[in-house]
Amino acid sequence: MFKFIPIACIALLLLSCKKPQETVRDFPQIVENDTLRVITLNTSTSYFIYRDQEMGYHYEMIESFAKEHGLELQVIVAQNSASLVPMLQRNLGDVIAYNVPVENALKDSILYCGLSEISHQVLVQRAGRNDTVLKDVTELINKDVYVLRGSKYEQRMNNLNQELGGGINLKYADKDTLVVEDLIRMVSAGEIKYTVADEYVARLNHTYFRDIDIGMQVSFDQRTSWAVRKDTPVLADSLNAWFKRANRAPNYLRLTKRYFEEAKGFHADNQSTFVTILAPGQISPWDHYFKQYGKQFGIDWRLLASVSYHESTFDPDGQSWAGAGGLMGVMPATANSLGVAGDELFVPETNIRVGAEYLKKLIDTFSSIDNEQERIKMALASYNGGIGHVSDARALAEKYEADKNVWEGNVEKYIQLKRLEQYYKDPVCKAGYFRGDETVNYVQNVMSRWMAYGEKVR
Repeated sequence: MFKFIPIACIALLLLSCKKPQETVRDFPQIVENDTLRVITLNTSTSYFIYRDQEMGYHYEMIESFAKEHGLELQVIVAQNSASLVPMLQRNLGDVIAYNVPVENALKDSILYCGLSEISHQVLVQRAGRNDTVLKDVTELINKDVYVLRGSKYEQRMNNLNQELGGGINLKYADKDTLVVEDLIRMVSAGEIKYTVADEYVARLNHTYFRDIDIGMQVSFDQRTSWAVRKDTPVLADSLNAWFKRANRAPNYLRLTKRYFEEAKGFHADNQSTFVTILAPGQISPWDHYFKQYGKQFGIDWRLLASVSYHESTFDPDGQSWAGAGGLMGVMPATANSLGVAGDELFVPETNIRVGAEYLKKLIDTFSSIDNEQERIKMALASYNGGIGHVSDARALAEKYEADKNVWEGNVEKYIQLKRLEQYYKDPVCKAGYFRGDETVNYVQNVMSRWMAYGEKVR
């Protein structure tokens, strides 16, 4: 018997035959699943691994939001800035924690929210005792300004040149092994006079190179922000509400200071090759602990003293920008892995014991290397930068037919090259981007001071 089916019912049946729509993953679903998926870039300002810990300004900011809501972070590293929004739109992550330019063209598909900043490009120039610091863009006429060919900095300087009626001498750093931070380093070293960088990149690099000036703006302001998909308004509201509170909180100010104000790398006195001792046969007030735990772990106590000097200049209350604390510059996570709570890190004996035990573990990690000096160099590099980056550099050395068991000119070379995408994104690498200069200097200086202590103190 024929039955009449109302049109409304037919419509429902047809809809039920369609492929089910993907479930919306807004903030309630994120909380229910206990995981926030974060899309970001592997850079010195956003996300990186240092001393085997996840760090980065944007990473630590979004981590604060996640902790407040009891969420675990899942970090998804994008290949480049152009892939951030497409990855978000394909639902590969929940939020972009990176500087996404605020553009009208994107406002129909994403919601800008959370960390919002205004930045611009600046001139990077030397500001040493004998340097003349430019104060106005008109002073760039007849000056050589170095940029990377094809970069947004080249585009901006070409536009500025047109605005000024010409006169800026645009020079190109064409090596494929250079990034903008290399040009900043070259300005500091006096190899070139001027380059251009985003303000936030320049501010971070100013913490490494105190002899540069970054005060002159050369572009219009650009607003940037984190972003979520248009179909996750509750997540956007939650991030906005959180940032409104966080923006005024002491932790936000500490984090900003940590990345963009505190000096990084070696202090000037740590770079000195001049070695002094307290008294005949005595390096520091802590020698008895260096000797005790050097003997216990089978490490020359003068090597422990050299590590301590370069970590803290023998200051038991010292703490680095990254959080490494005490005489031996031990990271809290490292201390915890060896059964020591963070508040014990500033007890001199405990700190030296943990530092010695950790260094011994690192030396033993490289037991396959026959040469003891090379084992120690690899261990020192791991102590400073993290064993993940040293493992990556050894894998790269092996891939490119260098000697993975020799530091100088081999592993050392590839740990420096890990600042470049073609190396840190190589399939043999697991720890991503790394700024290796500090680690290379660290190994050289600790080894040199250890040798000097050996000549002065028995």
